[in-house]
Amino acid sequence: MNKADCLESGLRKLDSGMEVLGYSNPVIGISGNFRDGDCTLAQGYYMSVLEAGGTPVIIPPYDDEKALVSILDSLDGIVLSGGADIDPEYLHEEPLDCISINPRRDAQELMLVRMAVDRQIPVLGICRGIQMLTAALGGKLYQDIKTQHDRECIEHSQTIARPLPSHEVTLDKDSLLYRLFGKERLAVNSFHHQAVKEVPAGFRVTAVAPDGIIEGIESTAFRPILGVQWHPECFLLGNDRTMMPIFNWLMEQASLFKRAKQLHQRTIILDSHCDSPMFFDKGAHFYQKDPGVTVEYEYVGEPSPDGSPTFSYNPLVDLHKMIAGRLDASFMVAYLHQYDRDAESLKAAIAKADRLLTLIDERIGECSGYAAIATTPQKLWQNKSKGIKSVVKGIENGYAVGLDIDNVDRFRSRGVAYMTLCHNGDNDICDSHKGNHEHNGLSEFGKQVVARMNKVGMMVDLSHASEKSFWDAMECSCKPIICSHSSSRALCDHTRNLTDEQMRALAASDGVAQVCLYSGFLKKGGNATVEDAVRHIMHMIDVMGVEHVGIGSDFDGGGGLPGLEDASWFVSLTERLMAEGLSDSDLSLVWGLNFLRVWNLNADGICRL
Repeated sequence: MNKADCLESGLRKLDSGMEVLGYSNPVIGISGNFRDGDCTLAQGYYMSVLEAGGTPVIIPPYDDEKALVSILDSLDGIVLSGGADIDPEYLHEEPLDCISINPRRDAQELMLVRMAVDRQIPVLGICRGIQMLTAALGGKLYQDIKTQHDRECIEHSQTIARPLPSHEVTLDKDSLLYRLFGKERLAVNSFHHQAVKEVPAGFRVTAVAPDGIIEGIESTAFRPILGVQWHPECFLLGNDRTMMPIFNWLMEQASLFKRAKQLHQRTIILDSHCDSPMFFDKGAHFYQKDPGVTVEYEYVGEPSPDGSPTFSYNPLVDLHKMIAGRLDASFMVAYLHQYDRDAESLKAAIAKADRLLTLIDERIGECSGYAAIATTPQKLWQNKSKGIKSVVKGIENGYAVGLDIDNVDRFRSRGVAYMTLCHNGDNDICDSHKGNHEHNGLSEFGKQVVARMNKVGMMVDLSHASEKSFWDAMECSCKPIICSHSSSRALCDHTRNLTDEQMRALAASDGVAQVCLYSGFLKKGGNATVEDAVRHIMHMIDVMGVEHVGIGSDFDGGGGLPGLEDASWFVSLTERLMAEGLSDSDLSLVWGLNFLRVWNLNADGICRL
């Protein structure tokens, strides 16, 4: 058994041990109240979680951010409980005299919500909880509905027993709540005078009271987040299980999230292609989250929507997002736009590739103890065992080689794992999918480059290559080939994508195709979502077999979709693929083992022609 197998076996035993100790049920954190100097929690919350099959734990109000991160990493779901009013100053409003705030809770829970959302943790917000979701994520609240709402209000602070309904709400027929309860009108209880005024971006209203007060919201951005203004946990205390569908939903989401986390813990999760070093060149640092670097529209090849020459951009892959998405390894490329091929331009291209590779070394070097450069699959496993994120270097566009084939050796010695032979334009190596068919495939120099890459253990990447270049490289390479970020042409007819015939040939030679998360390569005309990405993944598995498919996001090079917006979303993608029926073993292959196999085969020095 090699080191990778030993580590994977050890992680499986650890997971099994956790289940023996009673952690097989989803662990649901419930935000604790704070009253008279004590942390308190009404029993309906934990009784409802237990009834639904979860293990409840209390999240007490405290100010220690590191402790909060630690507990979040152990949770499979969150319930935001009710309690005192939210301080309007957090929403930049002057407080009314009638409100009663609880500052001990507010700061922590605002941070809790934002961190939970970043980590894709399922969240249920109840009463104050729906308001906390709104406040934390950019919506607006009524401080007091009786004085601020523009209609006469029904009584929202009932005096009858808490397990009894006091009024009805109307559910949107196209909502999660309607699917859970199967009816348009639902009898609920009510204990509040603050309420949601405007939902945050990425949310919609799903339930309203007769007076128009918002009683339910849910995410429209592919996040498992639900908020209700009433108190569903109280019904169980009166032996009424009417509201259990809400808690059952939370438990289903938490169970799937838990399973996805466990998979990410015990295998390598890698993204085979991102362009983040472009923004290292603009001043971004890997340890920074959302630095807002200033970028020229011309730099990313996108038109300006308002005519301004620059915009503020937050890279989609950084240390924080990798941690949140439980991503172990990101293959970061030194990307080169295809310019002229005269001697001076080639010299500039080589110099830029060197500068970007140096920037990768420097930016990752700033994160010692948290991230490290990996040059072999074994190093990835070693880093994972230490809790360290890995970055692997690549080059996108063989333009970086110039006309000096010895640059292949030099770049390999710098730790470059693969090189994309071309980008959006023909170069001296081969024709691009977007070129003028200058060489009718690989040039003679290109064939020499492929042979040298085989010799030094650098993977040949055929994303962006023309179809003829693809077949030429397949014929002359004695090592398995990768397509680091390419999707299916059968589902989206784009020259950047692979035909089924190409994919079968790639699989037959033990290569791998990594599905690209660029909208225009997933759906004709764009506007793709995570659902389209999943369709491509499943189709490519059907064509190639699960042993030859992976994920190459193209983040920071145009990749990113609703439901897969950045590196923090990868756990969510795992959940979706689990829902498609892929086993844990299948997912281990797709998420990394397939790509590592090809990397090992390229590095072993054995020619397979």
